[in-house]
Formats: sequence, structure tokens, C-alpha cells
Amino acid sequence: MRIQPLSHIPDADDLRATHEAIAPLIHRTPVLSSRSIDGIAGASLFFKCENFQKIGAFKMRGASSAALRLTEAERSNGLATHSSGNHAQAVALSAKLLGVPAYIVMPETSPAIKIAATEGYGAHITFCANNQKAREETLEKVVAETGATFIHPYNDYNVIAGQATAAKELLEQAEGLDAVIAPVGGGGLMSGTALSTRYFAPGVKVYGAEPREVDDAYRSFTSGRMQQNASINTIADGLRTNLGEKTFGIIRQEVDAIFTVSEASIVDAMQLIWERMKIIVEPSSAVPLAAILDNPAVFAGQRLGVILTGGNVDLGKLPF
Repeated sequence: MRIQPLSHIPDADDLRATHEAIAPLIHRTPVLSSRSIDGIAGASLFFKCENFQKIGAFKMRGASSAALRLTEAERSNGLATHSSGNHAQAVALSAKLLGVPAYIVMPETSPAIKIAATEGYGAHITFCANNQKAREETLEKVVAETGATFIHPYNDYNVIAGQATAAKELLEQAEGLDAVIAPVGGGGLMSGTALSTRYFAPGVKVYGAEPREVDDAYRSFTSGRMQQNASINTIADGLRTNLGEKTFGIIRQEVDAIFTVSEASIVDAMQLIWERMKIIVEPSSAVPLAAILDNPAVFAGQRLGVILTGGNVDLGKLPF
């Protein structure tokens, strides 16, 4: 099937249609809780476990949403993207499920587990230097050679509509929330989370969480102008990307606040989830919990929806 492509900020009907269309290609992931973490946080936390999503991360939602909006002709030459890991896997699996090739540009420093998984879905991988310019230039060459259609990792309303379905499900699964909090990288999940919350639970607050080492979203949000990161020096490899114009536009309007956290807080929160919940999450997933634990005065006594974004972590390189 094909969904109508979006050239505007998705509305509530767009999100419902997207959710229905991608349902055969994704998992409806569970929401888990932990009394011990609630006790430490002084709040009631409901974790949306996208680490149990296909390809091990929420990115499958956005990639499948964008792929299903392409015409047969657009899909026929394959799907292409640049990504250090989770979006790469999502585009690769979406292409496989739709019976077309996938062409992925990955930085040479991408986690080995994510490279192996992307290859496992049958994608053709081209490696590049670990910077945005190299990613984009290499992708341009790949697209010119193959005729494949580029699916942007985040700055695309079709992708944002897919990512929004995680929060839509969370709001259906955990009633009476005071706030929803998600990590911010390129902003696809954060903007989608904000839209779903505004449409389907308008009284619920929306917060973002970001590593202090790559705080372009926080600085953009507070200044009202898009900012860039000077470095990508964070353990949360999924959050090293700068915001896009589309994601920033939504975040600026619909998010209530963005919190930043230290690398040590990220590691501590990640370890806490592993030890208390007995589930595998990658560092990016732990950033929202780190923000909650670092700001007890803000979150005390509340019912909080927390999106755990993924679980693709190299077990040979754990930070604890």
C-alpha cells in the first residue's frame, strides 16, 4: 500500500493514518515500569521500550513511514540514506520488506554491531569519514550512481509522522501522564513526540533531554535560532546529530523544556536500567532518565512517560 506523502507538519489524522499503515512493518512495543527506579526518582515512570522494536530502535517507524509514501517507481531503484547505525538498519529492513535494494552510507567509526546488522538486512554499505560533509557528499554519489531515493534520518515530515507513533502508543498504554520525555538528536523523535502529545493528550507536558556535550537543541531552543555542535564527543552516539529546520520548527513551538545531562549521568542511568529493569538499552536511551534523576524538583511525584529509544549496543564496549 502507499500513504499520501506529507509536505506539511503532520496533523492528527496524518498520524492516525501513518500508524495504521506502518502497523504490519513494526512492533507495538510494551510499556514497562520499575518500582525500584520509581523509588530512586521519586516519580512514577512508564518506559516505552523501543529497544524491543524491529531493528532494535524506534527508527523503524520513521523509515517505514517514509518508504510507504514513495511511488512504485521511486522505490524501484532502492532506498538510500546516511546513518551511523539505527536509521541505517531501519532503511535496510524497510527496503528488504518492500523487496527493493538499500544503499547505506555509514561513517567508518560506526559501532560494529550496527554495521553488522545493516549488512545482515542485505544493504549495500559505503563507508565515509566521520563528519556530516563526508556523509552528504558520499550519499550524493551513491544516489547518482544507483537512482535510489534518499530517506532523511530526521528532517522529513514523512519520517517525523512515523516517529510520532511511538508516543501515540505510549499515551494509549499509560493513562494519566503528567509529562512525556524523549531524547533529542536530529529531532525526528522529539518533534513527533511533541505532535502526538499535543494532538492526543493536550494537557501533558513535553520535555526533551540531551547530552551536554552535544547540546545544539538546548541552545537552539533557548535562543530561538538554530545552533550547531562544535564536537560529537558523547557516549550517546545516536544523539550526535544537529537539529534540522523541520524538526526545530516543531520543537520550538511544541516542546516545554529541554534538559541537558553529563556523560557520567548518562552512564549511571544506563547502568540503572540494565540492573533494575534487566533490559538492554543503548546510551541514547538513558538520557531522559538521567534528566529526570538530575532534576528531582521538576519531576517529583509525577507520572512520566519515558521513551527508551533503542538497544543496539556493543556488548564488548560497555561503559560500566
